[in-house]
Amino acid sequence: MPQMAPLNWLALFIMFIMVFLLFNVLNYFSYMQPAKSKEFKPSTKKINWKW
Repeated sequence: MPQMAPLNWLALFIMFIMVFLLFNVLNYFSYMQPAKSKEFKPSTKKINWKW
């Protein structure tokens, strides 16, 4: 292996980096976040003013 040309080492390094980045991107975008089933309803309190 040490007799390989530097260009081959560079190509090998770039290939591994591309595979690593592709793996990370696919894992990042394939994760589906669970949807929130509970809808937000603002609570309103009616106040009866008795003067």
